[in-house]
Amino acid sequence: MKKFLIMFAVISGSFSTQLSAQDQTETLKDNDGPNFSKLDVSPMDVALFRGENNEPMARVLYSRPQTRDREVFGKLVPYGEVWRTGANEATEITLYEDLMVGDKTIKQGTYTLYTVPGEKEWTIILNNSTNVWGAYDYHVEQDVARITVPVRKSPVPIDALSMSFAESNDGADLFIGWDDQYVKVPFKEKM
Repeated sequence: MKKFLIMFAVISGSFSTQLSAQDQTETLKDNDGPNFSKLDVSPMDVALFRGENNEPMARVLYSRPQTRDREVFGKLVPYGEVWRTGANEATEITLYEDLMVGDKTIKQGTYTLYTVPGEKEWTIILNNSTNVWGAYDYHVEQDVARITVPVRKSPVPIDALSMSFAESNDGADLFIGWDDQYVKVPFKEKM
């Protein structure tokens, strides 16, 4: 009986805390105050690379889905299909200077970063269509550049989609990793 009473007290306290938080949210709404949403399941993040003199060179804005014990590539993210490279809004990359991607010069500006994952390689796409949700409005005629990069095995599992830049001899490499793999996308300073 004592265990039951303790369990009942814990559950009751938790329930009243939830009601109290709900009441506060409703109060804020009633008073025309801010309506703050819960933390997104796939929160937005940023990867930024600074070049010489600490000047920004490239920035990626993306949402970070989690594996949550799901099979990611080939299932959740199908092979051979255009992917928004994250969750929610399509991933955007801003270049603060003209950079080379593969053998093509990309003018400074903001682009959507789409990918087409495969078992052994990914196609990386920079596309002119921006401020889009998902990959539903993807149009190949808006592509600015396409390159293919090999898939690499991650030495540790990556629970949330992650992106980071690393300095290279002639620019920066963008690393995109999730689950048990990652790819490296080279961005080179224009010669």
